Amino acid sequence: MTNDMQSPLHGTKEREELSMKKLIICKIIEKTAVLKSGALTLIFVLTTLFFISCTKKLPAQTLTLKRADGSTVSVRAEMARTPAQQSRGLMNRKNIPDGTGMLFVFDKDERLRFWMKDTPHPLSIAYIDSRGRIRDIYDMTPFSLAPVESSVSVRYALEVPQGWFDRVNIKVGDTLALDFDTRAQ
Repeated sequence: MTNDMQSPLHGTKEREELSMKKLIICKIIEKTAVLKSGALTLIFVLTTLFFISCTKKLPAQTLTLKRADGSTVSVRAEMARTPAQQSRGLMNRKNIPDGTGMLFVFDKDERLRFWMKDTPHPLSIAYIDSRGRIRDIYDMTPFSLAPVESSVSVRYALEVPQGWFDRVNIKVGDTLALDFDTRAQ
């Protein structure tokens, strides 16, 4: 064997350096892939938690609506009392059963405006004054950004599946019993 030939068992210094550089590059690529997959996992988990929080149900109470003839009907309503709860409302809810809904409780009477951003389920809304009298009832279109405004200052808004007020014969002028807990939770 001459000095010109390389032994298959012994690499030159250059080969060893090249092998070491390849090893370092492979380790860097491995770590980058792990970091990317970790970042993607974190993004997925945070996105999932966000959507779960968006669809999380609020504490509910049974509310009583009284018709002009004195008869009553009940609705099980989640209570949206804080600004964060009110801005989220029924967004991202795909199914809202008949006889359920959400009551938005405000601190003072004011003209209210609601929209259907990110709300796939068709809803009806009743605007209710501080004495419990229903002042307006409107149907709202899923995903619509058009505001639906109360005609007068009101304290409450009750959202239910679209057509529910008609199905149970609740009309403008009927009343909501104000015997529910209005404290924020």
